[in-house]
This record gives sequence, structure tokens and C-alpha cells, in this order.
Amino acid sequence: MSLRALHTLIAIAQYGSFVRAAEAVHLTQSAVSLHIKSLEETFNATLFDRSRRLPVLTEAGHVAVERAREIVALYDGIAAEIGGDNELRGRLRIGAIHTALASTLPAALAALAAEHPHVRINVASGMSAELAVRVEAGELDVAITTEPVRPHPYGLVSTTLYEEGFWIIAPGSLAGQDFRQLLQQQPFIRFDRRAWAGRTIEQELRRMRLRVHTSMELDSQEAIIQMVSSGLGVAVIPLSSHNLAQLGHLDIQPFGSPQKIRRVVLLEREDRPLARLAAALAQAVQRHAPAR
Repeated sequence: MSLRALHTLIAIAQYGSFVRAAEAVHLTQSAVSLHIKSLEETFNATLFDRSRRLPVLTEAGHVAVERAREIVALYDGIAAEIGGDNELRGRLRIGAIHTALASTLPAALAALAAEHPHVRINVASGMSAELAVRVEAGELDVAITTEPVRPHPYGLVSTTLYEEGFWIIAPGSLAGQDFRQLLQQQPFIRFDRRAWAGRTIEQELRRMRLRVHTSMELDSQEAIIQMVSSGLGVAVIPLSSHNLAQLGHLDIQPFGSPQKIRRVVLLEREDRPLARLAAALAQAVQRHAPAR
């Protein structure tokens, strides 16, 4: 049994076919088949039901994938564990929401690289809900997301990094209008409800019994700001104090009573296989986080 064969097994479970797994792990399809055959001989068990068009994990296969993820995570954590007290090594696969990528994360990663030059960083972007699923599945080691809202994957723990307030933003020409008028009478540019921030906004609108007229639904904070700046409607988005300082041309009011706050957190699996690397990342982000 080889570590590479375990990576292959995990890839098949993730992508649903030998062909797509082969592309993901940069092997031929025949090499992927050989890896699985070797694992099945080692475990003396059939891992996939091959009677269907696409391979389906057997009960033994599900167990093998779960243990394979644990083994790969432990292997990736060895370098971090055996380094000196102040010397971290290893690879950290990070997922991050777009707002973190556009604000706090670049400076935090630069500081982390300067302090721990032997840490290899991989970064992927996405929505909070999507990134949480990838952490749960072992595709990412950690993710910088908004605080989880239901439904969300189980088996994850979070560390608060910083907070942001939710704000109503409107064209400057509408300054002085009551927030209820703005939200109920103007076209509403909605934060995508697949995102946890979007769900939070929707829940608060319902709680306040505000009916909005959605004209757009976008998953980019920057795009929403541009649409509002162009006079196409009003929106509710999370903003840091740094963001607020850049939006002086817009009318801005707090959203919610009391104002809704979102926490940006670092998500990890409960077993925390790369705890030292994750803690170093969290500290770097907290040092560079904007004040709310």
C-alpha cells in the first residue's frame, strides 16, 4: 500500500469516476485502476461496485476512504509536528471567501511566509458553504469563512478571526431616506443566498418583515458595490471599517436592530491534523484584521 494509492482512492471518491480522478492526480486511467486493485488486494475487500456505469463505493470502500483521509492528513502534519518550537514546516491548503482574499489574507500570508519560510501554502476561493464542505471532505485543511449558519457540515470547529457589520448601501442621491423606504421601494441587489452572509441577510429581512424587490442576486461584494454606485438599486453587505472609509460616495446605514454582525472564522476539522499551522495562520490574520 502506498500513500499515492490512498490519494488516488480519495480522488475517485471525490470526483465520482476513474477518468476524472486520473486527471486530478495526473495519472493514466490504467495506473489508477492498478492503484485500486493493489488496495483491494491489500485490504482483501472490494472497494467499488463496478457493475454500474460509474463506480460506486461499497461499504468497505466508504470505510477505506475515511481512513485514507485520516492517514493523508496525519502524513501532511508530520513536518509541522517535528519542526523546532518556532520552526513550522509542511503544506497548508487554505480556502477563503472573496472578501478575505481582497482584504486581510494577502498581508497575513506574506507575514506567515516571512516568519515560517518552510511552510507551503495553497489557496482556493469560494463561498463559505462550499469551502466548509471541502474542509469536511479533506480537500482543504482550513478555510476562512463567515461563521457557519444552518445547514452546515458537522465535525468542524471554528476560531473567530475578526468581525464585520452588515450595512445598507444606497446611491448618494437617496441620502436621508428611511432604511425601510430604501429596502422596500428601491430595486434590491441581493447578496447570493447560497452564501452564508446571504442567508443571514434573508433571515433578518424576514424577521423585520421587510419585503424587497430583488433585481439582481450576485455572489461578489465588489460587483454589488459597483451596481449600487451606478444607481441600479440598494443592497445589504458586510463591511469592515476599511471598506466603509472607501465608500464615502454612497449613503450607508446600519442593517438590523440591533445591527447584524458577522464573524469571519477559521474552520478546521475537529481532529485538527494541522493544528500548529492553522494556529499560525489564525494569528497572522488576526494581526492584520481591520477594526470593525
